[in-house]
Amino acid sequence: MDRFRGEPLVAPTEALARDAAAGDTAALEELLQAIRPEVLRRCGRFLPCREDAEEAAQDVLLQVARKIGTFQGRSRFSTWLYTVVANCCRQKYRELKRRSAEQPAPIDPERHADPRTTSVIAGSRVDLLEALDRLEREHPQLVEPLVYRDICRLEYAEAAERAGIPLGTFKSRLHEAR
Repeated sequence: MDRFRGEPLVAPTEALARDAAAGDTAALEELLQAIRPEVLRRCGRFLPCREDAEEAAQDVLLQVARKIGTFQGRSRFSTWLYTVVANCCRQKYRELKRRSAEQPAPIDPERHADPRTTSVIAGSRVDLLEALDRLEREHPQLVEPLVYRDICRLEYAEAAERAGIPLGTFKSRLHEAR
């Protein structure tokens, strides 16, 4: 609570998001600047290559700018943003995978990663994206619960609300997805 006015305190990005959704272009610019570092960090959690994460982060910021009018404030802006980040990263991964299948690049021995020194974290991210891709093909209803809870780290109730399903159904789908 604001001790001078007795009003609840609102996170600056939440207020900026509401103003931007209402059409305030100055608030949108300020919002994009404020979320840029967090967006890049979150994209980096999905994509192992920094350049790919930066590209996905640009896509996220572009989507936020284009779609901010759809943010209705029923959930927190950060929850809405997590969804945009997850979707853009998954789309970037699919695009990279499709490109590599279409035009396999010749292996340059100097730039080729040695599997003995490759990051375990990077490998696990690729494994995660592969699993999400397969899960989306085979059981698309299981993707949202897994992304909201395990990747975005939302609380169960908030994630279930964001997915638009009852909490019990959410937990069941999450268990099946894992």
